[in-house]
Order: sequence, then C-alpha cells, then structure tokens
Amino acid sequence: MIADQLTAPETSSLALIAGVAARLATKEHLVANVQEILGTLRSTLAAGECALWLHGPDGLVCAARAGTQSVGATRVNDAIDRLSTGKADDIVVRRLVSGTRRLGALAAVVSAPLTAEHEVLFVAVANLFAAALAHAEQVRQLETELESRARQIDDQRKLTDRIIDALPVGLYVIDREYRVKVWNRNRETGLQGISRDKALGRTIFEILHRQPAEALRKEFDEVFRSGRIQQFNIESKGSGEPRTYRITKVPMRLTDGQISHVISIGEDVTDWTSAQNRFAQSEKLAAIGQLAAGVMHEVNNPLATIAACAESLELRLGDMREQGVAVPPQADEFIKIIDGEVQRCKGIVDRLLSFSRPQQAKLEPVDINHIVEQTFFLVKHHARFRKVKVQMLLDPAIGLVQGNGEQLIQVFMALLINAADAMDETGSIAIRTRRGAAPGEGVVAEVIDEGPGIPRAELPKIFEPFYTTKAPGRGTGLGLSICYGIVSDHGGRIEVDSAVGAGSTFRVLLPSPVVPA
Repeated sequence: MIADQLTAPETSSLALIAGVAARLATKEHLVANVQEILGTLRSTLAAGECALWLHGPDGLVCAARAGTQSVGATRVNDAIDRLSTGKADDIVVRRLVSGTRRLGALAAVVSAPLTAEHEVLFVAVANLFAAALAHAEQVRQLETELESRARQIDDQRKLTDRIIDALPVGLYVIDREYRVKVWNRNRETGLQGISRDKALGRTIFEILHRQPAEALRKEFDEVFRSGRIQQFNIESKGSGEPRTYRITKVPMRLTDGQISHVISIGEDVTDWTSAQNRFAQSEKLAAIGQLAAGVMHEVNNPLATIAACAESLELRLGDMREQGVAVPPQADEFIKIIDGEVQRCKGIVDRLLSFSRPQQAKLEPVDINHIVEQTFFLVKHHARFRKVKVQMLLDPAIGLVQGNGEQLIQVFMALLINAADAMDETGSIAIRTRRGAAPGEGVVAEVIDEGPGIPRAELPKIFEPFYTTKAPGRGTGLGLSICYGIVSDHGGRIEVDSAVGAGSTFRVLLPSPVVPA
C-alpha cells in the first residue's frame, strides 16, 4: 500500500526500511547494526542526533545514539508527553510498544518538521525497532527459562549422583548391550574397586570376573526377560576374610515399553547375617528352656524312681550274698550302669534348666587376666592337657570387665577343653587377651587351637543345643550353648573364626565396666 503511493525519490526510503529490517533480523553484531541504523537514519533525516531509548527500572535509558549526544531522558519524556498535544518540538519521538507494554522510544533532534516521506520512514524504523526489541525480549525470556530449566536438570542430576554415591552399597546400571551406564562411588573402593572412568561405557563382562561371563549374562537376561527383581547372597574372600553380600538386580524402564536397564546392587550383609544368626540362636535357646521347663517334672520323677529301684536292688543283692544266695556277677555292674546313666540324664536336665531358669548372677568389675589364670589352674591337671602345650598371651594393661567370675571361668574352661579335644592331645593352645578395637568392645579374650578346624557349613550350628562334632559319649552338645547364654547375659558376644586345616579361634567380647560420673 505504502509502496504504491511513493514517488521515485521515495524508493530510497523503502530500500532503507528493507535494510533496517535485514540488519535487525541478523543476530550477529546486533549492537553494531543498531548503531549503524541510527547513523543512517540521522543522515537521511538531516538530524542532529538519533537515539534509541529503552524503559528500565528507573525510567528511560539511552541504549545507543548517533550525533551530538545532547538530549537527556528528561527531554525525551517531555517530548513523549507532548505527543498527544500535537505541539511542534525540535525532538521527534516515537514510542516503541509491544501490545500494551512500553519498550522504549526512538528520538531524533531535528531543526525543521519532518517531511511526509521522512515521517513514514521514521515511523517504520521505530516499528521495526519495536518488533526487534519484542522478539529479543521473548528470546531472552526463552533463553532465561531454558537456562533455568537446564540448571534445574543439572542440579537434579548432581543431586541424584550424590545420593547414589552416598548409598552404603555398591551400585551400577547396565543397558541391553550390557554396557555400564552408572557406576557409584562404592564400586570404586575396596581391593577390587574399579574407577568410574574405566567402567562407564564398557561391558560388565570386561570389568567383573567373580564368575564366568556366561553365568553373569544369564542373571541379567533373566531380569530382562521376566521383569522380576532377582535377589541372592554370595560369599567372597576378596578382602581377606569371608564376607557375605546380598546381590539385588532390579529391572528399570525409561519409557512404558520394554525393560531398558538393570540396576545391580551389592550390599555387605555380613554383620546383619551374623546378628540374625545370633538372634536365631537366642530364640533356639529360649525354646530349649521352655522345653526343659515343660518336661522337667515328667523326666525327673521317672529318673528318681529308677534311681530308687537301683538302690533297692543293690541293697537286696547285698542281703542275698549275706544269706549265701548266688548272685550273678554282672548284677553289680548293671546296677552301676543304671545309676550312672540316671545321674547323666539328671545332669543333662539340670543343664537344660539353666536356659529356662537363668540365675541372675551378681556382676562386678573383675580382672579377665585373673579369670584366665584361675581357669588354667583348674584344667592344667586334666588328662586331656598332658600332651597339649598352653601359651598365655595376656595384656597386663587390659583393665577390668563387668562380669561374674564363676560363670566366666565356666566359659573359658569349656573353650579350653573343646580346644584340647579338637587336637587329640597334641599341638598347642594359645589364650590371648587384648583391648577391643571397636566401640562397645571393652575386652577381647581368644582361645586359639591348632586343630583340624570347623567346616564353614557347620559354623552356624555349633552354638545350637545338642549339636556336637565329638565322638559319642564325649559330649552332650550343651557346652557352647551354655557359654553363649552366659556371655550374652554379660552384655557381650562370642564369635568363632575357623577353616578346615587352619584351626579355630573362639573370641569372647565383653564390655568394660561403667565408670560412675
């Protein structure tokens, strides 16, 4: 429409407007382009000054200008106020708006009113500036929003990484190509640790060698196929001592489609397993105690009757001999066997009753070294210790423990006799005392033998009542159960380290006495 009304000289204005539009559309060198546009507009209008003003928090601010630089914000504001009055002024102003929002103003200092052509040119350039500013503001807002969103995503990613690294488990994630996508800090530590940089992007079979690659592949394929969580325990001696790890493999989907990744978690559950075993052991002891309490009267009464009958038979046999009656020679032997077996049964019942009716022994500060020495004094004349060498390694600065001397002597006597039995009267036994290394471990006393050791499968059973590896007639299987109960009543615990061919170490851990404030 405007182009149709322009005369030939006016085509230069169209070219200028087109050039301004092209300059403002170019994102590169935008400031220089604006400066150049103002300079060209000033020359075309024969103006003393052309300036681009923007609305800021404190009012109008000059963004760029060409010419004398004699006009300030106050004069521009005054000129804007006079736009509605139509009064002539030496400053020509055009508001720059986007909808109802004021963006700024284009101002020119002129010595005479603008011609119609120049006025059209001035308005067109102002409108182009307004459009460019509105677009730039939208772009800036979009860029700001994108930057904010990117920062949020980055912060969330960093938080997720830190959470994964802080987990007290070893964690990694593989994709369907079995390539490692996540490798947390715990997977980097330890004797078999691998750095994250070396793990990421490689297949899991290049990194883990605890089992054949094909077996490991089957574990992951089962999760990919079934979509079910897989969980199992493994035993490892990678750290030098046997440890138990719970391995959990969790399927993961990035979308609603098929399983895309598998999360593998390795957790050291050695202490938890040990605590669970101790709890189960305590439950078994309690059950045995309840059983003993239930059958106590039922067993003791028949035993008392059998013992009385055996005593009566013995007296009757004596009377028969005095009367000259022939008595079978095996009769006395049989009566002794009956009496001996009755006493043995009563002893078993009495020991069982200690579980159901534990005596609340008085606990007081005692010297564990003195307890060990007393125990050795009692057992050194025992027939089992004639060929066994006993070495005592006692820490003189070990301090006191809270305990009952008689019960602790019973514990160490049982451990020493078991150690001697394990070695068939040859070899040596060491008794060592030392201070505990961990909080809550006041004193540690260890009985170490050179016997054949205990198979790992049998270790969880050795504290169970009636469980014994000794030959028939050499033990009831109650000694270690009683030791376990006594040490537990002292607020401590008893542990065992053993391996076939490497002997056994029974470790008693007792708390130090509480010192009053």
